[in-house]
Amino acid sequence: MQQLVNRFKVIQLIILLAFITLQTNAQVKFNPDTVKAQKFDTGKMWSFDYPPFDHFEKTYGFKPTQDWFDDVRLSALRIPGCTSSFVSGDGLMMTNYHCAEGVVRRVQKEGEDLITNGFFAKTLEEERKIPNYYTDQLVFVKDVTEEVQKAIAAGKTNEEKAKIKSEISTKLIDQYKTETGLTCQFISLFNGGKYSIYGYKRYDDIRLVFAPDYQAAYFGGDYDNFTYPRYNLDCAFYRAYENDQPVKAENFFKFSTEGITPGEPIFTVGNPGTTQRLKAVSFLEYARDISYRNNSFLSDNYFNALETLKSLNPANKDVYERIRRQIGNGQKVFHQTYKGLNDPYLFARKIDFEKSLKERVMADKDLKEKYGSIWDNLAKTRAEMRNIGPKIAAYSLNQTFHARYFFIARDLVDMAKELKKPEAERASKYSTAKLDSTLNAMYADNMDKLLENTKLGIQADYIRMNLGDNDPIVKKLFENKKSTAAADYILSKSKLADKKSFLEFAKSGADKILSGDDPFVYFILQTQDRIPELQKQAKEITDTEQVYDDMLGQVVFHFYGTTIPPDANFTLRISDGVLKSFDYNGTIAPTVTTFYGMYDRNASFYKEYPWNLHPMWSDPSKINLATPLNFTSTNDIVGGNSGSAVINKNAEVVGLAFDGNMESIYGNFIFMPHENRCVSVDARGMMEAFEKIYKAERFVKELKEGKISK
Repeated sequence: MQQLVNRFKVIQLIILLAFITLQTNAQVKFNPDTVKAQKFDTGKMWSFDYPPFDHFEKTYGFKPTQDWFDDVRLSALRIPGCTSSFVSGDGLMMTNYHCAEGVVRRVQKEGEDLITNGFFAKTLEEERKIPNYYTDQLVFVKDVTEEVQKAIAAGKTNEEKAKIKSEISTKLIDQYKTETGLTCQFISLFNGGKYSIYGYKRYDDIRLVFAPDYQAAYFGGDYDNFTYPRYNLDCAFYRAYENDQPVKAENFFKFSTEGITPGEPIFTVGNPGTTQRLKAVSFLEYARDISYRNNSFLSDNYFNALETLKSLNPANKDVYERIRRQIGNGQKVFHQTYKGLNDPYLFARKIDFEKSLKERVMADKDLKEKYGSIWDNLAKTRAEMRNIGPKIAAYSLNQTFHARYFFIARDLVDMAKELKKPEAERASKYSTAKLDSTLNAMYADNMDKLLENTKLGIQADYIRMNLGDNDPIVKKLFENKKSTAAADYILSKSKLADKKSFLEFAKSGADKILSGDDPFVYFILQTQDRIPELQKQAKEITDTEQVYDDMLGQVVFHFYGTTIPPDANFTLRISDGVLKSFDYNGTIAPTVTTFYGMYDRNASFYKEYPWNLHPMWSDPSKINLATPLNFTSTNDIVGGNSGSAVINKNAEVVGLAFDGNMESIYGNFIFMPHENRCVSVDARGMMEAFEKIYKAERFVKELKEGKISK
């Protein structure tokens, strides 16, 4: 018996060691040459131009009709920066709170605090019109591929081809706008493999109907952003009007109160912003080495520095936290995408996709002759950009990330140039009578030196990273010092370190200012006039590159057709998925969270921000705590999908997409179904809150019945 026990223990140990070995090899040791691209690396953001009939049937046994896809397309909407959809026959629209927060602030009246307390219009008359706002409904789709590609092919040079493409896209937009009376857009799909004209019906009378209180909508704040489990009521509702009456929407998603069954197909319908999954490897290498490196460097360092500043200057703690919140979403996107692009295994999959495509082209004599050189040509254009992109990055000023001293120096240079003109020719603010007030406004009395000096140290390293230690600008400004030391050095040499010396310097005369003795002024003189020429060169490169990119798109479409989706470009897509957990933090995530979890998280963090709740939520007995609040699924979404309805086979709302997990951020360039997750508000959780917490009876009835209750 003991021998059997010992043998069993040995077997267990062997299995454990084998498992550990496999895990280690999978994570650390692998041969890049043996890595293969996977079926859904290019994602599941299917275009309505080419509905995925076969994919849905083979995957789920669900065979939708063209009428089903048309109904879904017409029920969905696009709003500035986000997605929305009709959810009643009387023009009621659903989107995310985080898409609507700015709108809520705009319609707020004096004495109100709609952010803290939320908003609900108890009657139609109380629904608040949003100034300068609109929604677009995709009602017309026309394939113009043959006409466009034929015209482009007539160009003799890349410059001619780029010019022809620009001209014919404008011509087609004007043509179909005249024919249809719609707002038209020229759409490239499959990176130039196909082209369409989309016609949108625009509704420009949009009114706010409902927005929850901020804490319920953004529970967990930036800490919980791009994570799961989540406990958010991230929703808001508008209504579209026409001729001062609610729009009669023939197509809309009615709310379901039945929920989702595990394994049941669910679909997100929205407008994903941008992906780069079909781009050449050379493009992704540039994104990794330059674009995302730069964005990640700035946002990571500034985001982390702000947390430190909160303890160094507690008086401005709220200001620093507000800035962190403003940049937090972007910081996670840049950081995680950069991390993914530097993952050798993920990149090997992109390399294999391109290698396989290239081999198929080279194996065909005609295709080789026409397309065989596109990868080399794309690599050349990216190599050219490597000489220009870092300079543009280093020279450009950004109000969020760059120290105020540089902007003051830019204003000084502008003033000095104006002062060299006769007084009658100067801009009025530089007249002798107004000059003192102009100078006083240039340098704020309450400038936060701690914040600005911190940004200056980050910018010093950023400029050096892009230009190199031997660049004259780096040597002049920072003497090859880094971070805080670099900031201290440039400030010790500058007249802009404090307002008194600034005013003395500003009044020393135009010639003195323009001599470039001050390091900040030197930077402005050496860089700002060079930016337009660099941007012109960059545009010439990208125009040429676009020709080759379009050819790459033609190759992709030739071999794959509509079996893979096109890259996202903020046009309407449908993505399929199911409820599914994922591994995280040594455990697994639940597919559904409930109000129980929200209250537990609130209590676990001692009811402190950002896990605090509005007093209206203080009595948990008001609601059924077991009601699902959020859920996670395998649907493929990226930024722009915010506000996408999650529907079932009956085109009924079962949820509202508002976020993804951290791994979903890799979706910019590759879709990883085993860990990429979409996070949504559950329709059941929304209805529970509307009815029990917000007492929005009129609103609840409309969602249940699909029309305004008489």
